[in-house]
Amino acid sequence: MNVKAIVAAALLAAFVTPAFAADEFYVVQDVKTKKCTVVDQKPVDTTTTVVSPSGTIYKTRSEAETGMKSVKICTSD
Repeated sequence: MNVKAIVAAALLAAFVTPAFAADEFYVVQDVKTKKCTVVDQKPVDTTTTVVSPSGTIYKTRSEAETGMKSVKICTSD
């Protein structure tokens, strides 16, 4: 019975863990166009840079959009 519980817990963890990772939003700026956008994955390439204050990670898209309004370089168009 213990083996079944361990297998069940492992399967549950395998499906739940990626769902938690999806709750991350970043404010980024395109290097060429200087336009800011909200993305759901931290950029790994050099075409965009994170411009959130102190690298803030937002929990919802609406939080990130509100935060983008407070970033000076995003509002100086």
